[in-house]
Amino acid sequence: QLVESGGGSVQAGGSLRLSCEGSGSINNNYVMGWFRQAPGKEREGIASIVPNDFDTYYADSVKGRFTISRDNTYSKLYLQMTDVKPEDTGMYYCAASLQYAPAVLREEEVNYWGQGTQVTVS
Repeated sequence: QLVESGGGSVQAGGSLRLSCEGSGSINNNYVMGWFRQAPGKEREGIASIVPNDFDTYYADSVKGRFTISRDNTYSKLYLQMTDVKPEDTGMYYCAASLQYAPAVLREEEVNYWGQGTQVTVS
């Protein structure tokens, strides 16, 4: 019900835009977020956006470089990545949650996951 796209290989300092499309029971009442899992590390939440007032939350590692946004008309979620670094390499997952908290989503709060899209920064 969540499908990511837009991953790929990019050079350090470059930009990349990830997209996620929701379907089925996932609607615009869900908190949406992006997680990533770097090689050999646990999955971590990096950005979240709430349904109505569009407040956004970021992990310190991406703050100022990544921007999360959503288009409720088309049930789409985006992650604009700029000034990427090799440490941004990993599998990126889209996530949806019915639990609201003024912070980046945590794994235990997620109701739905996408299948992931790989980002490689060299």
